[in-house]
Amino acid sequence: PGGGTDIVARAIAPKMGEILGQSVIIENKSGAGTVIGTDFVAKSPPDGYTLLVGTFAFAVNPSLLAKLPFDTKKDIATVTMIGTAPMVLTASKASGLTSFKQLVDQARANKPNSYGSIGTGSLGHLAFASLAKDAKFDWTHIPFRGGGPLMQDALAGHVPLAVGSLFLVKPHIDSGGVIPLAVTTSKRSPELPNVPTIAESGFPGFEAPAWWAVIAPAQTPPAIINRMHEEVAKALKSPDIASRMKTQGIEISALGPKAGQDFINRQIDIWGKFVRDNNIKQTN
Repeated sequence: PGGGTDIVARAIAPKMGEILGQSVIIENKSGAGTVIGTDFVAKSPPDGYTLLVGTFAFAVNPSLLAKLPFDTKKDIATVTMIGTAPMVLTASKASGLTSFKQLVDQARANKPNSYGSIGTGSLGHLAFASLAKDAKFDWTHIPFRGGGPLMQDALAGHVPLAVGSLFLVKPHIDSGGVIPLAVTTSKRSPELPNVPTIAESGFPGFEAPAWWAVIAPAQTPPAIINRMHEEVAKALKSPDIASRMKTQGIEISALGPKAGQDFINRQIDIWGKFVRDNNIKQTN
């Protein structure tokens, strides 16, 4: 409760209830890096009444975890790709870093550094591990147990670099507690217009967005999936939800079932290969 996925779901639910003419209840089934909630939905009746709001962990778990109680590609179906948002690399004030260029110059001069994320296998971890590997930077990952502990240590200067969602880090950027260096999306964030993308900073093609999608059990009839997508898309178009998504840093895409599934499958393949190639492991 209170995390980014919970906030996205709760933003959409009231409007969905209004459109459908019935209550839409949010039930947090957290644990095991989204595995518990995903397993519950994958094994629910395929009738359109039980849906999942999934995110990056959903796509990386097949490669990161030794065993899953479901098949991510076979046991679920995408209803709607809600949208994407940037991750933000920040520097502590104690680090002396004020720009991404300065960080890269130091890395190219073989100066080691370390960065914190919300945990092993998180988007922040894998995005910057892949960048460091490709660029041959000596960066060490420091996993934290969630965004709260990560930002506490970043604010105290115990970790020089921290990568987190825009929603997590922006209050600390606004207060001057940490310094934003770069965002991981292909375009700059309207919420941080002066912060460069990694792609424009000497690493063309780099893109590692956070994302959210509505997902259903795989055997749900196409007619139900298409109807639910239409209703989710209607909800996302309402001005109040668009405004709430904007405060979360989310760019709404509202992709349909096929385009959304194609996006998620690409995420599974891209990050799965990186996890396997680098022998990154996490236990359930």
